[in-house]
Amino acid sequence: MTCPIKPLKRSLAMLLFLAGSLAAVTSSQGGGLPQEDMEYLRQLTLDVLEASRVEPDSNGGGNWAIVNTCGFSLVTPGKDTYRSYWIRDFSMALDSGLVADDEIRDHLILTCRTQNGPASRSLANGLHVPPWSIPDHINYDGRPTYYPGTYATGEDQGDGAFGHVPPIDDHYEFVHIAYRHWQSTRDTGVLLMDVDGVRVFDRLVRAFASPTVDSVTGLAQTTETDRAIGFGFCDGVTQTGKLLFASLLRYRAAGELAEMAAAIGKPDLVPAYRLIQKTIRENLGRTFADPAAIGGWLRAATGLSREADVWGTLFALHLNALEPRLASAARATVLDALRRGVIVHEGAVRQVPTDLDFSPTTAWERARWKVNLYQNGGYWHVATGWLVEALWETDRKQALQLFSDMITHLRREDYRQGAGYGAPWEYFGRDGKERKNAVYLVSVALPYGILKRLE
Repeated sequence: MTCPIKPLKRSLAMLLFLAGSLAAVTSSQGGGLPQEDMEYLRQLTLDVLEASRVEPDSNGGGNWAIVNTCGFSLVTPGKDTYRSYWIRDFSMALDSGLVADDEIRDHLILTCRTQNGPASRSLANGLHVPPWSIPDHINYDGRPTYYPGTYATGEDQGDGAFGHVPPIDDHYEFVHIAYRHWQSTRDTGVLLMDVDGVRVFDRLVRAFASPTVDSVTGLAQTTETDRAIGFGFCDGVTQTGKLLFASLLRYRAAGELAEMAAAIGKPDLVPAYRLIQKTIRENLGRTFADPAAIGGWLRAATGLSREADVWGTLFALHLNALEPRLASAARATVLDALRRGVIVHEGAVRQVPTDLDFSPTTAWERARWKVNLYQNGGYWHVATGWLVEALWETDRKQALQLFSDMITHLRREDYRQGAGYGAPWEYFGRDGKERKNAVYLVSVALPYGILKRLE
């Protein structure tokens, strides 16, 4: 996810570094996650969630004049860093189970109100918003911005550097937000609610159908000419062809739409969505696997930036979207990479293995940043839960050590210790200096949501 970032100075102070962070690591195939550390992570997530809320008529304490006029507390990606509600960040944070049902509902309805309508919208510089597109983010004033890298809501929303059509993933994350609300409340009334003349469920269906997909494989795809960002955490990376992460999100959203369709009395829609899932599952290996070159990893794309995708492979395992042979190969490759130290630092996960970078100067084939910075080789706790989960049954000792490393980092740099501290960071580098975007919600909310299932 890209928007102007605010550097924070890292303190050298080490107070409370060891406080509770050295929980014993148990045998390789036994033992659960240390309860003290899980409670620490839960409370940290709750505090970051609270710090990320922007109350009505407030600017959230940031250095900008705009205030929240949406009528309810907006959950932003983090404290004083991003001045909008980001659809994907909010959706990913919901996996924590710590966001209230009414809060989910408010954000869902706001997203409905800012969804593009039935007509395509042309913007400056060749950008266009297809029918029923979902914004990248929604500003405090309730107006949508369809592209990363800007807060503009008018005709000029960029020059195409972050895509010519809106990011694909937000369409499927929109479905996930609705699904999480229904899953928690079993209230079908919200799905049947009319929002500006279109029911919520129908908006989900139309959003799901908006991005470009390959009709044969069911996979999300894009071209360099009419590029769409596949996944917001790679929005500064040019990926073309068929796209792994966006396809996995489509796989999940199809299953969620099938469940919600059945719940609202539309069982006739279920087979089509289940078929989409089946088709995607059958084509993931054929399209993205390349065992001779990259082992059990899946490639991120089939065109530009087709590097081994650590996060995408882990997410595929999390969704159980891989056929058994592919899943076994992926787990073996993940474990080998972890042992060799090419994907993890301080419990955080790189997007491309260091030994499979495109070149000595860049991790991805085409990225906006120098190697080892931000999306081009930085380390993120966003994906740590998926990695621990992937290791849980194959090497419990490594899984517990990884969890311990993450907790150690968080305790040492916990923002609640005062000025100069900032964890959870959005990402950081290996040099001990590169730390960006402090008090970042998804860095703890998503791992906590995955890890609590392993207790």
